[in-house]
Amino acid sequence: MEKKETVDPAVVDMLEVARSQGISTPFDRGRAVKPCPIGQEGNCCRQCFMGPCRFVGKVEVGVCGATRETIQARNLARMIAGGAASHSDHGRNMAFTLLAVAEGKAPGFEIKDERKLKRVAGFMGIETKERTNNEIALDVAKTALGEWGKQTGELIYLKRAPAKRQAIWRKLGIAPRGIDREIVECMHRTHMGTDQDAENILNHALCTSLVDGWGGSMLATDISDILFGTPVPVAATSNFGALKQDEVNVVVHGHEPTLAEMLVIESTNPEVIAYAQSKGAKGVNLVGMCCSGNEILARRGVPIVGNFMQQELAIASGAVEAMVVDYQCIMQGIVEAASKLHTRVITTSRKAKITGATHIEFEDEKGPEIARLILRTAIDQFPNRKDVHIPDYLDRLIVGFSHEYIAYMQGGVYRESFRPFNDAVMQGRIRGAAGVVGCNNAHSVHDEAHINLVKEFIKNDVLVVTTGCNAVACAKHGLLTPEVMRYAGPGLSEICETLGIPPILHLGSCVDNSRILTILSQCATEGGLGEDISDLPVVGVAPEWMSEKALSIGAYFVASGVYTIFGVGSPVEGCQPTVEMISKGWEEKVGGKLEFETDWRKMLEKGLAHIDLKRKLLKIEEYNPTKYAKSSNYIPGDAYSWETLQTGAYSRGGAK
Repeated sequence: MEKKETVDPAVVDMLEVARSQGISTPFDRGRAVKPCPIGQEGNCCRQCFMGPCRFVGKVEVGVCGATRETIQARNLARMIAGGAASHSDHGRNMAFTLLAVAEGKAPGFEIKDERKLKRVAGFMGIETKERTNNEIALDVAKTALGEWGKQTGELIYLKRAPAKRQAIWRKLGIAPRGIDREIVECMHRTHMGTDQDAENILNHALCTSLVDGWGGSMLATDISDILFGTPVPVAATSNFGALKQDEVNVVVHGHEPTLAEMLVIESTNPEVIAYAQSKGAKGVNLVGMCCSGNEILARRGVPIVGNFMQQELAIASGAVEAMVVDYQCIMQGIVEAASKLHTRVITTSRKAKITGATHIEFEDEKGPEIARLILRTAIDQFPNRKDVHIPDYLDRLIVGFSHEYIAYMQGGVYRESFRPFNDAVMQGRIRGAAGVVGCNNAHSVHDEAHINLVKEFIKNDVLVVTTGCNAVACAKHGLLTPEVMRYAGPGLSEICETLGIPPILHLGSCVDNSRILTILSQCATEGGLGEDISDLPVVGVAPEWMSEKALSIGAYFVASGVYTIFGVGSPVEGCQPTVEMISKGWEEKVGGKLEFETDWRKMLEKGLAHIDLKRKLLKIEEYNPTKYAKSSNYIPGDAYSWETLQTGAYSRGGAK
């Protein structure tokens, strides 16, 4: 029996089309390229050229004498450092963009959220009274950039965590000093012949992860909100059906929102539309993929076509004139796929070129001009279309649930609060919460674990927050609309109906996992559910992880006190002492632990058991799924229906 490849019918459709055209996809390559069993379990050391040393058979030490535990710890720490560097460099780019805007050097960009600007300035101790937005933004940008080069002290944003959590970090000596400093030190420690104590290496791995979650990623999210607006609920669509037969389709793929935002603006420029019409198209249809897609989806309602595993398949439709990419999670295979059709792959970052792609480098100072050039390049390809196959799958969704908006929904503009959520948990109406996030992996069934876990969590009265590729999976499977309430447990659906939110909340891109940290901190400091994040009945899950960034995210959630479960497989499976260090060992130190589990059903079982244990330790009312009767006449309210949001009849203050 042939192994199932995906649970997404649109992907099944497009796989047939791609294969008929001779286009290779990660699904095909995943069959052909099998993971090295030694490296997959972390039993290989490549830190010098006396090796690589493979820990197989009776081999228990490398040529230098390094033990299996040391090698495993080094490998994991280096992956975490790589992920932290990626997210943090993204944050640095956003800080430079804010600086350019404040100095009047970035035409087309502006400060969209004055309130968020002043809130961030408050975190940084920057004066805001009787100052212009640009004056405040200049200081915010410079202060933010200082977080990368800081050599002593602590990251400013650590103080946003509960006081008890901050004390734990300081006691363990893992409170980060500066973003770049900790990443560099992690690479130094893991160089051959440096740190050779596995526990010490892993302690610094936690420290390194914190510069991501409470540093680069949190700054990236905040600055993106300042520049492009803090998300509020908006209606949109997802899946391949978002491609248009009669328009120029431009797929925006990657992670940096700056380019994506400018493309959104310029795609409606009358000159650009007129040029598209001169080539036989009605206009330009911008769609997103992966995290760039999540950024413009959450703020602009731009449709999202798919997640990580679908990038070549979008090209295979024959309807994509250009795939515009920046950095991270972009498969080199898209150039080969594009070569068989009329699609242009356009790279835009000096950090991320691809052999065979067209390179048009994006600069903040020339944003509108470069965006128009990119769009014109795409439009020029429209007359070269041949056979087009757009699967008839289009799903509705509602996104835009920033942590500010979730707090607003529970208390209004002047009384933003997480009190209603905490009360609902204490009463047993909501069992707890789960952050279900992360990538797709070619060695798992595409979207299967994502979708099944989310459905089962809400069925068991667990509120779900989601980001990244899991969020896109939920979108494509119709799980981001109020109508999904029918699948939720009775207590959860009652609270969601009262607050006017769905039981699965799309919080944005991968860097926006920092929003989850903020929500957890606010829940902990609200009262009633302990004093620290580690007291909360919550769990983090990455069912189909594949990247170093995922490990960095998982580690900073663990360091913040969250039990975190990863699917697919473990990079430290080959050494039980290391497995124990990152699970029981980390739990004793920071209150969170990292575990790997290949079966999503067991992931669910472990997650629910952990939530129930935390409820018991808090001595709050025992969760009883039969206590609250499910509403039998639920109809999504007019002020929060997909139709209302689609027409734009919604604002932060409620229905217009």
